[in-house]
Amino acid sequence: MLSVPTIGVLAIQGGVREHLLALDISGARGTLVKTLGELNGVDALIIPGGESSTMDKLARTFELMEPLREARASGMPMFGSCAGMIMLADRIVGAIEGQESVGGLDITVERNAFGGQTQSFETGIVIDGIRDPEHEFEGIFIRAPWVVAAGESTEVIAKISSGPHEGRIVGVRSDTLMATSFHPELTADPRVHELFVEMVRNS
Repeated sequence: MLSVPTIGVLAIQGGVREHLLALDISGARGTLVKTLGELNGVDALIIPGGESSTMDKLARTFELMEPLREARASGMPMFGSCAGMIMLADRIVGAIEGQESVGGLDITVERNAFGGQTQSFETGIVIDGIRDPEHEFEGIFIRAPWVVAAGESTEVIAKISSGPHEGRIVGVRSDTLMATSFHPELTADPRVHELFVEMVRNS
């Protein structure tokens, strides 16, 4: 019988509820994380979409930034979607003055790289490692970042395959960390969350 990991969703800013529902479908127990005690009680963490600079400020205000970095450094699996990708990136293009990140992924990301809210779009994406990878995943991009560069320790698992943004890196993973530019939680397709739950079990 497969273990049921407890996976927290950082609930200081951004979209949370949809991640909790996706985790439930994917065989994990989802819970909110707003405090250090709650962070210490989970096996892994999702950093959701939202506004990365606001999320950074609130994490520091609530004295969570250093505990998040320590948890990541100690091997806690983490998955970031959209703003969560920025929060897990080592380098940020277009960061506001003083903006910080949890870090850990050897990537350079560009904030709002696809444009503002009115430039939001959906497109099919092939994602390595998910169940039935031959069936494209419908990526939803809302004020999304993209990965400008990925280091040797980072595996690129998704690129946009057609259209004006063809070739842009929109999904990466490295050891116990994973991130996507798009919002898998806003679809009815659980395969990205299933991949993360599998990573947590394997860790």
